[in-house]
Amino acid sequence: MKLELYTSAFCGPCHAARAAVAEAERLVPALVTAEFDVAAHPDRAEELAIRSTPTIVLTDEDGTELFRAKGAPSVPQLLRAVADHLTMESPAATPSPVS
Repeated sequence: MKLELYTSAFCGPCHAARAAVAEAERLVPALVTAEFDVAAHPDRAEELAIRSTPTIVLTDEDGTELFRAKGAPSVPQLLRAVADHLTMESPAATPSPVS
């Protein structure tokens, strides 16, 4: 699962969004994160219809968008979004059968 944070240089709420993303990444090691400044990556921002910053986009391994949030979410909000879309595909995440 990948979480992309779209920011801009003069965006006050982007600082809070960065902190929330960093904490979510710390708590969910399997979460891959990336930050994109919309001024430095205008084509990517346009392709994804990023109209305000911060914007967070959560995608699966195929790049399918699972969740999008405008503004600076709290850590619990981010974790809830990630948890809502976690799959039980990895062996470590699969519970053992009860005998």
